[in-house]
Amino acid sequence: MIEELIKSIAQCLDQDKVPYMIIGGQAVLLYGSVRLTRDIDITLGVDTDKLAIIEGVCRKAELKILPENPQDFARDTKVLPAEQSKSRIRVDFIFSFTPYETQAIDRAKKIQINDYPAKFASCEDVIIHKMLAARAVDIEDVKNMLIKNKNSVDLKYIERWLLEFSRIPEHEEILERFNGLLKQ
Repeated sequence: MIEELIKSIAQCLDQDKVPYMIIGGQAVLLYGSVRLTRDIDITLGVDTDKLAIIEGVCRKAELKILPENPQDFARDTKVLPAEQSKSRIRVDFIFSFTPYETQAIDRAKKIQINDYPAKFASCEDVIIHKMLAARAVDIEDVKNMLIKNKNSVDLKYIERWLLEFSRIPEHEEILERFNGLLKQ
């Protein structure tokens, strides 16, 4: 059921030429260990000025937009939460066009989901996102992805971006934490 929803959303985003990548738990399933996740997180390579297009994607994919005032909510949070009514699967559309997100979307991998090439964040970019979130579940995801992909992950790429993010005060220790995980 979740695969069919991913396919439907991917098709709609591609038809509307919206750059995107699937991140979060659905991407972890590709690169890490199996864990229960009932949501889909999608980073969009557009800002909230393209909200009308994303609202159209939601209609075509039969998703109910959750906030009462989607324009204000998306503008204030850079997120548009929606839900498929029949399955109760939540979908978060995340608006972003930073230099990092733009190149991460460019690096996204096409993964066949029900015979359609949906775009998932690369393993390296999922690790970077998880290091930034830094919740216990995120750190566990990073550990599992590093174990499963130890011979193929581009550590230099990850370290370059984590070094960049370490310049932000709340992420000063991010590279040090990542290097600690590598030693485990």
